[in-house]
Amino acid sequence: ITVVDANDNAPVFDLDLYRANIRENTPNGTLVTKVSAVDLDEGTNGDVVYSFTSHTSPSTRELFNLDPVTGEIRVEQVLDFEKAHIYELGVEATDKGPYALVGHTKIMVRLIDMNDNAPEIEVVCSSNTVPEDAQIGTMLAEISVSDPDSGENGEVQCGVDKNLPFKLQKISSNNYNLVTNDALDRETVSVYNISISSWDRGSPPLSASKHILITVSDVNDNAPMFTQSTYNVFLMENNRPGASIFAVAALDADFDVNGMLTYSVVDGRIQDDSATHIVTINSKSGNIFAVRSFDYENLKQFRFKVKAEDAGFPKLRSTAIVNVIILDQNDNAPVIDSPLLWNNTASLEIARQSLYPGYLVTKIIASDADSGQNMRLSFQILEATDKSLFNIGPHSGEIKTMRNLKIEDATNQRMVIHVRDNGQPRLSSTITIIVSVLANITERMSSELHQHRNVSQISGPNVYLIIIFGSTSFIFLAIIMLLLLLKCKQNRTNNVDETRCYFPCSKWRSTDPFNRRAVLHEGVHYSGAAPSLPLSGTCHYAVGLSSESSKCDFLFLKPTLNSNDMNTGSTIGRE
Repeated sequence: ITVVDANDNAPVFDLDLYRANIRENTPNGTLVTKVSAVDLDEGTNGDVVYSFTSHTSPSTRELFNLDPVTGEIRVEQVLDFEKAHIYELGVEATDKGPYALVGHTKIMVRLIDMNDNAPEIEVVCSSNTVPEDAQIGTMLAEISVSDPDSGENGEVQCGVDKNLPFKLQKISSNNYNLVTNDALDRETVSVYNISISSWDRGSPPLSASKHILITVSDVNDNAPMFTQSTYNVFLMENNRPGASIFAVAALDADFDVNGMLTYSVVDGRIQDDSATHIVTINSKSGNIFAVRSFDYENLKQFRFKVKAEDAGFPKLRSTAIVNVIILDQNDNAPVIDSPLLWNNTASLEIARQSLYPGYLVTKIIASDADSGQNMRLSFQILEATDKSLFNIGPHSGEIKTMRNLKIEDATNQRMVIHVRDNGQPRLSSTITIIVSVLANITERMSSELHQHRNVSQISGPNVYLIIIFGSTSFIFLAIIMLLLLLKCKQNRTNNVDETRCYFPCSKWRSTDPFNRRAVLHEGVHYSGAAPSLPLSGTCHYAVGLSSESSKCDFLFLKPTLNSNDMNTGSTIGRE
């Protein structure tokens, strides 16, 4: 009897639950596990086919591939630990009998985390601008850092470049504050590109960075600075009023309004006048203008201060000194100081016997208000009655005779002297000298010239001056004499009223019995004195003393007489 097999046995898996561990990001096709089921039936009833059960999600089916014949489960797509740590697969084994029987099992696939995610940096809030005078510790941004990996792969650290004046201040495990760590200076660095770096502790470690742009806003903390503390300006005299003579410049490291400068002249005194009346300055450009023309002979040098002030708050300023040196220009002709001139003519009288070769007739002394080469003078005879008779030193101005005077030579010699300086252009003056040769020293020049000179000297304003000075002197002398008379009268009155005493001064006979006293015939003797004279006759002596004289001793010493004067001693004290 042949027993025909019936499909009465369902496939049975080796295990009711399969477990598999696999790393995330495993390449596609990698074997995860292999399931196996046995069916005791024979033939087609014992052949099994593997498949995922309906309880397996479609997304999971996309990640894994199940071979229906061999039961091998392989990776179909990238597995990401951060999306799912564990996958549960339902697998069934179905035989091929007419009434198919099914066996079931479960597969638990656990992913092993790999350090495949770099840290993520998020700026929660930030300020893109910070003032340069911000205090240390000022918060600029709040940073949040995360890493989806697990374990050490997800432990992150964060930091910034140590060369920057900023640091990260940790406030929680993955949260930081970006704060200032040092003083800021916009003039040194105006913009900071801060790179925030973060890294995990995986192997190998992964890192990430994020950039924050911080602009340092300006604060008015820099005063203007002139390019020089002192400026020397060389200016030719006789400059045109209102013309620019120089320009100063100042720099301010601050920005915008804080760096906008205004120039001005600091008020001071220049030759008893305000500096602002001498020079002005353009408030924007710094160009300096002369208000008036300068004269070297009156003002050779002056200095003033200029100020540069910014428009910030508070306003900052600085000053510089401008030293103006006036250069001489040949604008003054020579002036004849000696000999004295009348109508640009000098007259000299010389005795004939004095004229010998080398005789110094006169010396022309001239001056020039200019300086340097402009005041260097030279002398020259332009015209002369007889050029062979006189010559002049080109630099000394001494006029000397060159030969003896001849009988046929004119007694009146006329010379025109030319005096010029060494400037550019050369300026000059002329003087006419008339030399009168006298037979003797008592001769004079013509009466007409002498009379004309005398009349001119005392005419016009000179007469009024003489009258004024004379009247003033007379009045002054009259006042002095009146005061002296009043003083003498006052002294005589005081002498009568003051305390009286007697000493040898004048002798007069008195009939007043009250003032009469006995006449002393004895002489007054003083120790160590010369022989004394007897007092004769009745004399009245009066002297004025102050009220304080009682507090001191008073002694009147009689003059000592020689023996020859003894006979005339009786007249001492009389008129």
